[in-house]
Amino acid sequence: MPLGAGLSHPNILFVVVDDHRADAIGAFGHPTVQTPVLDGLVRRGTAFTRATIQGSLMPAVCAPSRACLLTGNGVFRAEAEPKLDTGPVFEVRLPTEACTLPERLRAAGYETFVTGKWHNDLPALLRSFESGREIFHGGMCEHTAVPVRDLEEIRRGGRARVGEGFSSEIFCGAAEKFVRERGRERPFFAWVALTSPHDPRTPPAEYRALYDAAQIPLPGNFRPDHGFDNGELEVRDEQLAPRPLSPEVVREHLADYYGMISHHDACLGRVLAALRETGQDENTVVVYVSDHGLALGSHGLLGKQNLYDHSVRVPLIVAGPGVPVAQRCDALVQPLDLYATLCELAGVSVPAGLDSRSLVEAMAGNGGGRDSVCAVYMDGQRMVTDGRWKLIVYRVGGVERVQLFDLATDPDECRDLAAEPSRAGRIAGLRARLQSWQAATGDRWFGPVQPVAG
Repeated sequence: MPLGAGLSHPNILFVVVDDHRADAIGAFGHPTVQTPVLDGLVRRGTAFTRATIQGSLMPAVCAPSRACLLTGNGVFRAEAEPKLDTGPVFEVRLPTEACTLPERLRAAGYETFVTGKWHNDLPALLRSFESGREIFHGGMCEHTAVPVRDLEEIRRGGRARVGEGFSSEIFCGAAEKFVRERGRERPFFAWVALTSPHDPRTPPAEYRALYDAAQIPLPGNFRPDHGFDNGELEVRDEQLAPRPLSPEVVREHLADYYGMISHHDACLGRVLAALRETGQDENTVVVYVSDHGLALGSHGLLGKQNLYDHSVRVPLIVAGPGVPVAQRCDALVQPLDLYATLCELAGVSVPAGLDSRSLVEAMAGNGGGRDSVCAVYMDGQRMVTDGRWKLIVYRVGGVERVQLFDLATDPDECRDLAAEPSRAGRIAGLRARLQSWQAATGDRWFGPVQPVAG
């Protein structure tokens, strides 16, 4: 039977988290982090090991990344014309003509629900969902003082109140309540958007106590400093620890980070338990994805404003009816591909002209994926990889610099091969792929540039 055949419009629980590195899940072999709920999801579904975001044209990478998820389009199409004054929310506005994933499913008869972080514009929220609780409109906040509103309060223009409890508890609690109390006349699509493990990384004490900072291994690509100016060494994220980075300080950050992940893992377990206890789990597709990764000491960096794999690769797990069990898929994919994938699993047609490609065939082991993926960061960094070879191009202060990595032998991107004369052809080939993608997507950075020795 073809993958997805015979399904009767499954429910969809879509969980998107903030700052979760692709490697920071126990089932993926991480030596420290404890994620029993996510490990179980990996065992009963398909994990995409090479899911890569398209990056961002602003320091708040999460906003455009979530816009890509919602619209099924790449970073240059997922955003309306940027506002000159974004205000305190620093949101990305979705194009009014874009049919969001929940909007498409809603038109097909799905009940659509939202809770958690909404880092995009409110008109897009209101047209996408028919109900919602405990919604935080913004980028970041204290996890114990989250300003939230229900969807009806947003419709009326009501003021935010402080939610009761820790952010992950508030949002997963709202999702659990929805699962338990909803009617069963229609299938549901629930968008559950967490702010964890984004800083301030202040996990509840019992989860922080799971990790002894002194015993935590550093990333294999830890460095005290980046080694050269990538154009974004002064951004807020890079100011969260003294420079140069010390192993002791980075270990403390990692302990807090892992505590946050373990806590939201447990909170997600409550939602999955509600599905089981109400008999809805067997007909619910569960998606877990992050909007981007995070450096936390890798390459001498702390934030996500870079194009190394620790920042652009994300965990992407799909489990549920019609999805192969205990499957690892190494195809090159992008999180925005979830739009077409979920439409296919739900038996709903995909709007024409999207950048999203269904991952159903890739999950079935029938190839799929992309020949290469590219990513951007503002006006200073561009990246392309064909799966094995990866090129990063920097333009900072009128100087162009390139890095070349062989991901097959150097997955931590520690050995830059760009200076080796024998690699000139490889660099030229990757650069041609990057420029072709830039021309096709309307990248404003596209155009011939004379390299300058850096």
